[in-house]
Amino acid sequence: MKAVLMTVAGNPQVLQLQEVPKPTPGNTEILVRLVAAGINPIDTKLRKRGTFYPEQMPAILGCDGAGIVEAVGGEVTKFGPGDEVYFCYGGLGAHQGNYAEYTTVDEKFVASKPKSISFAEAAAAPLVLITAWEALYERGKLEPGEKVLVHAGAGGVGHVAIQLVKLKGADVATTISTQEKANFVTKLGADKVIFYKQTDFIQATLDWTDEEGVDLAFDTIGGETFDQTFSAVRIYGDIVTILEPDVNTVWKVARTKNLRICLELMLTPMLLGNTEGLQHHGEILQQCATWIDEGKLKIQVSHTFPLEEAANAHQLLEDGGIIGKIVLLISDNQKTA
Repeated sequence: MKAVLMTVAGNPQVLQLQEVPKPTPGNTEILVRLVAAGINPIDTKLRKRGTFYPEQMPAILGCDGAGIVEAVGGEVTKFGPGDEVYFCYGGLGAHQGNYAEYTTVDEKFVASKPKSISFAEAAAAPLVLITAWEALYERGKLEPGEKVLVHAGAGGVGHVAIQLVKLKGADVATTISTQEKANFVTKLGADKVIFYKQTDFIQATLDWTDEEGVDLAFDTIGGETFDQTFSAVRIYGDIVTILEPDVNTVWKVARTKNLRICLELMLTPMLLGNTEGLQHHGEILQQCATWIDEGKLKIQVSHTFPLEEAANAHQLLEDGGIIGKIVLLISDNQKTA
């Protein structure tokens, strides 16, 4: 089969299309003919610095996949050949990723693809859906009627986070940089749009909340934005970040306000081999598939590239400014089911 291999760490050009053996499913695994694969920031980070398992090079990157079941292991009961699925699994350097024509994945970690969207949209969804779900619903314990600040609302994680906040019955403010992005997040349901380059997002958030601060802030940017956001959160409020806090983070405001600080890394079950967590990811995706098919949740794909142009896709993501997600198209089966 064809796959994009990373043989060494480096710039996007280290990603090269090659022929590799087609995988065989284990007893509880399904063999998926991949139709599309999502591109995520974790992919570019691993390409630049090396994977979590450097002794297992070369590697096939790509955590997000969507495709059609071609074969199943002897103990598989949930799926059969011809079923359309989507999932977040592999691509960290141990198990094969999804920049390939085929992959295998345990059936427990997989969900049925939403029927109403394309394979490209489905492949764009898993990592960002799981990340936003865990950050808001599990780490941040979001409740109806609360007020939430989501940073970078037009990005991959941000644009689904806005929608998950609204599905919970809460209000959401979000930071963006352009009018195009403002129009986009407003259509998604954002209650307050903050142009962070022209406006102090802290003061804008305080103005929106009658000087109290939000109940929950979701940081998708990190760095100075993380500790600056402490001032935009109410006393005894919550802040969840998907980035590792900088060693120079100033914690004084967070401590004075008695904030609850939560870290969100949806890759944890994969990194630590936690089967229960991976199965939970499949359950999250199944619920999100229902919402997508009900028209309550949308996935934005900004650009698509053929598999052999994975390097160009990485470069575009690193250039920044993307609205939504970038996807690799692996086969021509892109119709909505």
